[in-house]
Formats: sequence, C-alpha cells, structure tokens
Amino acid sequence: MRGLGKLMLIQIKLYLREPMATFFTIFFAPLMLLLFGAIYGNKPSPFFGGRGSMDISVPSYIGLIIVTVAMIGLPIGTASARERGVLRRFRATPLRPLAFILSDIIAYLTMTILGVTLLIITGKIVFNVRFEGHPLNVAAGFLLATCAFFALGYLVAGVAPTARLAQAVGMILAFPMMFLSGATIPYEVIPPSVRAASRFIPLTHVVTLMRGLWFGEAWSRHLTEIIVLTGVLIIGTSLASWLFRWE
Repeated sequence: MRGLGKLMLIQIKLYLREPMATFFTIFFAPLMLLLFGAIYGNKPSPFFGGRGSMDISVPSYIGLIIVTVAMIGLPIGTASARERGVLRRFRATPLRPLAFILSDIIAYLTMTILGVTLLIITGKIVFNVRFEGHPLNVAAGFLLATCAFFALGYLVAGVAPTARLAQAVGMILAFPMMFLSGATIPYEVIPPSVRAASRFIPLTHVVTLMRGLWFGEAWSRHLTEIIVLTGVLIIGTSLASWLFRWE
C-alpha cells in the first residue's frame, strides 16, 4: 500500500506537469461556464423546464470533463509511458502490474474529481446553480460514467503504439461526442434528427444520467443509461485487458 500511495502521487505530479492536460481537465469546463454564463445568464426558462441554462450546463459539463480525461489525457499518458520504456522498466520492479494500473486509475480519477469540484464551485458561486438531487446518487453516477470511459481510454492506449497516435485517436473519438451528446451544446438545442443519432454515443448517456440525478430523478428512470454504461465498462475493460501492451 505504501508503494501504491507513492506511485499514485508521482502519477498526479506527472499529470500536472502537462500544461494542456491540466488546462482541459481543471480549467476548461469552468471557463466555458463563465463564458456562456456571461452571454446567456441563468434566468429560468420554459425551454429548459423552468431552469436556467447554467443550471443544466453544470451537470452536462461533468460529462465534458470525463471524456477529456478518459479519451485524451489517459491514452496519451499511458502510450507515452510505454513509448519511453517506463512500463517495461516498471515490470522489473517488485511492485505488481496491478499496482501501476490502480495508481494510474486513482490518479486520473483524482484529477477528474478536481475538475468537477472546481466546475461545481464556479457554478454555485457565480451563477447560484440549482441542485435538487442527492449527493451520493450524483457521486455514484459520476463514478459509473468515469469508470466506463476510463475503460475506453485504456482500450485506446492499448492499441495505439505511440503517444501521437493515441492523441489523434482520442481526439477523433472525443470531439464528435462532446458536440453531439449535449455535453457542450444542450440537447434541447440539437436538431431532432441529430438527437436521435446521438443515442448511440456513450457520452449522451453520461449527460442524460448526470442531468437526471443532478435534478433528483430516480435511478429507475435511467435504466437505459445504466445498462449502456455498465456494458461499456464491462466490454471496454475486457478488451483493454486483452489488448494492453507493456512494451
């Protein structure tokens, strides 16, 4: 456990040394909230069910942070470590490979939580966003969504031979999801035809689940989202375990 804790701290420090990863994980979503909040405000609107645009943006942007860490930061970091021979040398240490995987997951999860926390604080202080759910339900939904997308991130890292290719693949997968799922643009604004196609995008189910739990909806209303994200977690983990390479 002592070695695991030290390894986790090292992974967090390495993550923070990457300016782009740190910016998109911690500051990008709060800055977007401030920008669009300055334009649209947070006045309740019938278009959003009596809520303001910032009220619905905060839980939606949680999905934005998750996909940024999971599909861009995680694959690049893991593929880069393999490319530099770090993973190969790690296997020669007394620590088990599982220790590296756990420390990696905990480090990325910590950074994701940090970004979400700053987003929520910004929304509450600046726009007094409404929260009508139970914190434990939101935390559980967040954990399910994050683990599901981390599985996809490790799958990308497993098949990408270089950090540059991992970055390209991660961005190709992440950016369409960001703009078609409701994570950046509210899906009330998205045309119906695009909205119908977006149901096949995993991030859409993250946004739907987080918005529902944020406003106090029961888990029973989101069985589809739970099934999809659980399936992504199981299938993604299985494929990532099979395809992951240490060198």
